[in-house]
Amino acid sequence: MRLVSFLTGGQPSYGVAEGNGLREAAAGFRSRYPDLRAVLTANAVAELGRSLDRRFGIDAVTLLPPVPNPDKILCVGLNYLSHIRETGREAPRHPSIFVRFPSSVRGHGVPLIRPRVSAQFDFEGELAVVIGRPGRRIAAADAMDHVAGYSAFNDGSIRDFQRHTTQFWPGKSFDDSGSMGPWLVTRDDLPDPAAQHLRTLLNGEVMQSAPLSDLAFTIPDIIAYVSQVTELLPGDIIATGTPGGVGLFREPPVFMRPGDRIEVEITGIGTLSNPVADEI
Repeated sequence: MRLVSFLTGGQPSYGVAEGNGLREAAAGFRSRYPDLRAVLTANAVAELGRSLDRRFGIDAVTLLPPVPNPDKILCVGLNYLSHIRETGREAPRHPSIFVRFPSSVRGHGVPLIRPRVSAQFDFEGELAVVIGRPGRRIAAADAMDHVAGYSAFNDGSIRDFQRHTTQFWPGKSFDDSGSMGPWLVTRDDLPDPAAQHLRTLLNGEVMQSAPLSDLAFTIPDIIAYVSQVTELLPGDIIATGTPGGVGLFREPPVFMRPGDRIEVEITGIGTLSNPVADEI
């Protein structure tokens, strides 16, 4: 299934994408589970599929990130071999983890906002993993049993702020600078994410292109590592890193500007597309 969260009439809701439209979860179901995070927590995804009501066209709603209210968003830096090479760094011995705030992530079709304080607004197409079953100290061999599904992610980065210090957080958590979507594809519909391919396109031009098998640390590796530190909860998001081709390391550098459109395509998932606008 493709699980979606959205606004209709200014009110948040959720449901399942079907074809070129979507179906909203029935009112009675939503009264028990107010959002997709609650559905995941209750292990009620199969029940959701049997509890659908109104139909909408995708253009009739405003898409939110599939899980708009995760407990945490964990991001992995320097996790594609091609990206490690372009930065001139050595491969890390352990996953390089930083966090984003939920307020920094928007849904499909919603403008990404370039902040007034910087013109170095960069793109990073990524695969996002969404946790479905809680766990602490998860063994790598068991890690995939804790995955609910996958989505496309754009780890929009304000490069000068990212490089102010050795801590990535300032450049990675500007409000409305990243995106996720258009939906969450459940794990049963994408059993082998490593077999998929990712591309990032800026105004139709391919900027990044790599197989997901190019990860330095696999999805089970990452889940095993971070779950030693913190309990992973249903709805938590892990952005697994970006391939080579980011704007910062191009000659000359290429940054996103107002009027641009940035797209992250992942086979088996779909295309996350966002226009770019300046902060007002």
